[in-house]
Amino acid sequence: MTAKIILNPYSNRWNAKKRWPEAEAALKAAAVDFELAVSEHPHHTIELAEQAARQGFSPIIAAGGDGTIGEVVNGLARAAKDDQALLGPFGILPLGSANDLVDNLALPKDLMGAARVIAAGKTRPMDIGSVNGLYFANNSAIGLEPYITLVQQRITWIKGMLRYLVAAVSGIMDKPLWSAEIDWEGGHYQGAMLLVTVGNGARTGGVFYMAPHADPFDGKLTFVYGLRRTRLKMFAVLPKTMKRDAGSYVETVDIHEEHSTWIKIHVDTPTPAHIDGEIFSEAIQDLEYRIHPGRLQILLP
Repeated sequence: MTAKIILNPYSNRWNAKKRWPEAEAALKAAAVDFELAVSEHPHHTIELAEQAARQGFSPIIAAGGDGTIGEVVNGLARAAKDDQALLGPFGILPLGSANDLVDNLALPKDLMGAARVIAAGKTRPMDIGSVNGLYFANNSAIGLEPYITLVQQRITWIKGMLRYLVAAVSGIMDKPLWSAEIDWEGGHYQGAMLLVTVGNGARTGGVFYMAPHADPFDGKLTFVYGLRRTRLKMFAVLPKTMKRDAGSYVETVDIHEEHSTWIKIHVDTPTPAHIDGEIFSEAIQDLEYRIHPGRLQILLP
């Protein structure tokens, strides 16, 4: 069957557009029969994915970064007959800056390797998460993490992973804080919080393991909540967010990691929120998360 490639040319600050000829050559070398659709405005990838699914293209491929992946998944969900229907087959051409989901899944980051995975057609059912009816493939968050995302979007003079780190330092210096009520399977928390990060995958932002023990195949969301009350303590924990195993920030006092199929959150003052690195609200107070086990048929080696 014919694949539909959905290219977000803006991914990685327009580098996805520059790299398309390389991706095209890789797909042809791997003998992938495909048609190309190019996003022309914000959230257009959602519309293109929905249209491609309704037209029967298979597989449907996100060519871009984590935000593009998330939007394509939302387009597939829009085209589904109900909220239980399987989505995909779905594949990835990694053209983003961080490519977190690709690394979390141990997919090849070189385009020839990615094209070969697409050509092989081997799928595995992967979990996806949702919040307030919006789907995410890798992660979502409220509090400090999307606050930092807003900061890094304003940084145009730095590229790559350094931009995320500079934004993190700037966000910590601002010292935002919220009061939250959080409920999940067998648990409840009420009090001050700096962040709530919800992971289907472990890593986000290129270097940060915000949900270090998340597994996109375990039928659970892994979420971390907590606070550090001073800038010094916040800076002290920052290097630990870059560790997945021993020494992770979730071992810190007042930082807690939990696993659940659902999470409900209310914050007293509005917080920004993101899915797969894309801000979906700059001021929200109530969120309801769910896991959708094995719903995405993703192409893997």
